Amino acid sequence: MKKFILLSFIFFTTKSFSQDSLFIRQIVDTLASPYFWGRGYTKDGMSKAADFIYAKFTAFGLQPLDGKDFRQPFFYSVNTFPGKVEVSINDVVLEPGKDFILSPESRGIKCTGELQQKDSVTFIDAKDRIIVSLEKKLTGDVAQQVADYTEILLDANRFKGMPIKIKVDIENTFIKNFKAANICGFVKGTLKPDSIIFITAHYDHLGGLGSDVYFPGANDNASGTSVMLDLAKYFASHPQPYSIGFISFAGEEAGLLGSHFFTENSLVPLKQIRFLLNLDMEGTGIYGITVVNASEFPKEFKEMQDINSKEHFLAAVNPRGKAANSDHYFFTEKGVPAFFFYTLGGIKAYHDVFDRPETLPLNEVNNIVPFIKDFVTALEQ
Repeated sequence: MKKFILLSFIFFTTKSFSQDSLFIRQIVDTLASPYFWGRGYTKDGMSKAADFIYAKFTAFGLQPLDGKDFRQPFFYSVNTFPGKVEVSINDVVLEPGKDFILSPESRGIKCTGELQQKDSVTFIDAKDRIIVSLEKKLTGDVAQQVADYTEILLDANRFKGMPIKIKVDIENTFIKNFKAANICGFVKGTLKPDSIIFITAHYDHLGGLGSDVYFPGANDNASGTSVMLDLAKYFASHPQPYSIGFISFAGEEAGLLGSHFFTENSLVPLKQIRFLLNLDMEGTGIYGITVVNASEFPKEFKEMQDINSKEHFLAAVNPRGKAANSDHYFFTEKGVPAFFFYTLGGIKAYHDVFDRPETLPLNEVNNIVPFIKDFVTALEQ
């Protein structure tokens, strides 16, 4: 009988973990698909992603954090490249995303010119104000302004020879008031509803480069968003003593804009937040995780380490100090205790067209989910 009970426990636990993994994989594949176009600023990508998360919160049965609407809208400026991004160097047509990307503040321009070498990695067409920079890795970004020059970042591993002749046809569109929204919901606590534990993740990414190329953002941060949604689904049907809140931030890639807006316009008193756990890049993990703010909140970090020592969820739980590298930061600056943790090892793709769902292992999500559940329980003690 005991053997039967043990086998049944193992079966149902494994099944539950498998369901976590399948759900998370499905959400990553969806959010990193062409339909969402990099969850950015062209082809309505970010808005589509916000609608998707809104629908999930609704389906799970979460309540809006403000009691009215899951959306917390805000606006900011952004430079975009919705149209032509055609570049030829030495009469060779280059492939956007793989051979080159644009520095995000670049202006649009159509011209043919000559490049002069400035140093070993920089070439300039002074007349047309074009800079060509040879890069070991292409890493995209988002800019909130337009410069008076155009910078082309060229993959030095793919381009051979000396850049001499250049021909470009680049179109940019500056959006002064881009409409974005944080998606905010919660599950009311059974004993202490006015104390809230938040689980957060940004859903935005870099969007597209022209009309044919987009940045999928599978690890950054479809992975964290997917884990957050899996936890939202679980806690919606398993209310806790404390309220459990969920915020999916927009504008992280443009400078932590969504989380900054929330902390300046909080939908709940910040003093009621027991703890905030921010999930960003959760798609690997063979070497464990690193916890930002571990040195700021040693008691809670020890709880994490104790959980992992007991249950052996992760290869390591590594400490890191304070850093302004994700959406936890402005909460910490306002006195809210918060961790941001990210997984280690695996793929190297980051802010490029190679951060794709088919190469993202998601090898530790079945351990990350129960690890977070146990940490939430520890915070409620």
